[in-house]
Amino acid sequence: MFDVIIAGCGPTGAMLAAELRLHDVRVLVLEKETEPASFVRIVGLHVRSIELMAMRGLLDRILERGRQRPAGGFFAAIAKPAPEGLDSAHAYLLGIPQPVIVQLLEEQAIDLGAQVRRGCSVAEFEQDDEGVTVVLADGEQLRSRYLVGCDGGRSTVRRLLGVGFPGEPSRIETLMGEMEVGVPQEEISATVAQSRETGKSFSLRPFGEGIHQVVVPAAGVSDRAEPPTLEDFRRQLRAIAGTDFGVHSPRWLSRFGDATRLAERYRVGRVLLAGDAAHIHPPIGGQGLNLGVQDAFNLGWKLAAKIHGWAPETLLDTYQAERHPVAEDVLDNTRAQMELLSTEPGPRAVRRLLTELMDFDEVNRHLIEKITAVGIRYDFGEGPDLLGRRLRDVDVRQGRLYGLLHRGRGLLLDRTERLAVGGWSDRVDYLADPTAALDAPCVLLRPDGHVAWVGDDQRDLDDHLSRWFGTPAD
Repeated sequence: MFDVIIAGCGPTGAMLAAELRLHDVRVLVLEKETEPASFVRIVGLHVRSIELMAMRGLLDRILERGRQRPAGGFFAAIAKPAPEGLDSAHAYLLGIPQPVIVQLLEEQAIDLGAQVRRGCSVAEFEQDDEGVTVVLADGEQLRSRYLVGCDGGRSTVRRLLGVGFPGEPSRIETLMGEMEVGVPQEEISATVAQSRETGKSFSLRPFGEGIHQVVVPAAGVSDRAEPPTLEDFRRQLRAIAGTDFGVHSPRWLSRFGDATRLAERYRVGRVLLAGDAAHIHPPIGGQGLNLGVQDAFNLGWKLAAKIHGWAPETLLDTYQAERHPVAEDVLDNTRAQMELLSTEPGPRAVRRLLTELMDFDEVNRHLIEKITAVGIRYDFGEGPDLLGRRLRDVDVRQGRLYGLLHRGRGLLLDRTERLAVGGWSDRVDYLADPTAALDAPCVLLRPDGHVAWVGDDQRDLDDHLSRWFGTPAD
């Protein structure tokens, strides 16, 4: 019997498996594809996701495979630089092929002891008070204490669970792919610049090694079950730009609409949803993969705590309470960005106004912190502004803060050198460091790097240790 079966070995499923294995949870990942994806598909890791990789010791490996870019120009592709002084030691975007991210996360999970079975998919499941019986497509039955659906926007787990997936259907459709071009970059840049003057929207962005990401409006909303062809791209480029730029040798072709949908519940009993299985939205701003990875980072330690018996009664409920509002915000901002890309007079006027407003640092900062997820503050109740926020990677006596979080445990960072974690030492690490670069006497960090408590009183600390880490050991 497994502790957790994860349906889907994309970025969300692989990240969740790695997080669970940090806590010695018996994990099986089921992936319907027999081989890892071979398409290139460059995606962007945003600031918060880069921080998560640093917290688990993965950042160096990921930096070797990606390309750093300035953390600006995200919102509706409005070309504004990132505000100065973004509160992160990793204030950049990392362009990296999605299969590489999945490979690195899957390798991490396997190295930690997770099992991954390819060519397997969930056909049915039934849960009871003790666990979940999962039936595979070939009829094999498996048993686990929990099941997590990380199986994409058309999630079988969500459908079988009977969870509603309300939202807005697509009204427009966009083609997106990666391919080579047959003309110089100067010609592309000149044509793109001319198109902006006419209000015709498309983009060809170089990704190196002769590959360009091509984004162009589709002729209409279609059956997304059928992928587009290279000829579809050529036809739409000729219609909008007057040339197809000699595109050829596609690596990856896709289409997306502006549909936004959000699962009504992230958990029903022993079955949970994460990533695209819980929410879908347009890929503008590159938030999808990042949102799913951050779901997994939030869920992993909580589910492990439940399995090992030290989770407070309501800890697992905080997964939906914290992540559902974040997804709602992403759905809202991606829908808004899609509106701002419209060539209609009204949205174009709003875009011009917003472009002017983004010259104000406060506006630009608010939008980039929203897209990069560094502005998230979970509602932990009344307290200092730091409460519920992520803590940046500050200098500490032993090097950098995130280097102390590789094991996925909580951490008390104590500048007073007077406090202690006591009976929670099997779950929470302790560092006394009066020189730590903090605007607080002491902070208690959850395993996901969010601040669970700020203060200097031992009794108050003990209350919050109980709230997040359960009953202390004898």
